[in-house]
Amino acid sequence: MSRLKDLYMNEIREQMMKKFGYKNIMQVPKLDKIVVNMGIGEARENEKILDAATRDMAIITGQKPVITKAKKSIANFKIREGMPIGCKVTLRGDRMYEFLDRLVNLALPRVRDFRGVNPNSFDGRGNYALGIKEQLIFPEIEYDKIDKVRGMDIIFTTTAKTDEEARELLRLFNMPFAREQQ
Repeated sequence: MSRLKDLYMNEIREQMMKKFGYKNIMQVPKLDKIVVNMGIGEARENEKILDAATRDMAIITGQKPVITKAKKSIANFKIREGMPIGCKVTLRGDRMYEFLDRLVNLALPRVRDFRGVNPNSFDGRGNYALGIKEQLIFPEIEYDKIDKVRGMDIIFTTTAKTDEEARELLRLFNMPFAREQQ
């Protein structure tokens, strides 16, 4: 069992039950899935760019990415329906906890001028979105082997009903939220 899953089972559930007054252990919010998405607009001109991005994402997440295609044609962006424009990975179970562990403890501290992640990026239903500007913060990526610096979106989906519950859950998983400025 992964370290964070063990932490959730033994410590986080009890702390959440005390703080929010849940009567049943099944009411306690948990991390459902993590979706890592990389939009690659340049893929319309050169398909090799998409291959490099999927390779990087596979190295970071440990899972083969799915190529996302455009749902609509947009003339201004020179995109036709069905064109490949990005890739994504949905992580669940042990892989999800391992990825979260590496993100919080290894990758985020490597961000330049890091002061914490935005504590207000919740969607109102207990899900959290995080944007990363470069894939180089992950230790698995070798600087010499990348062709271009790319960003990615990481979405944490929880079973929490409110943002406050989800914020507390992620805080207990050691997510480094930025302090509010007084």
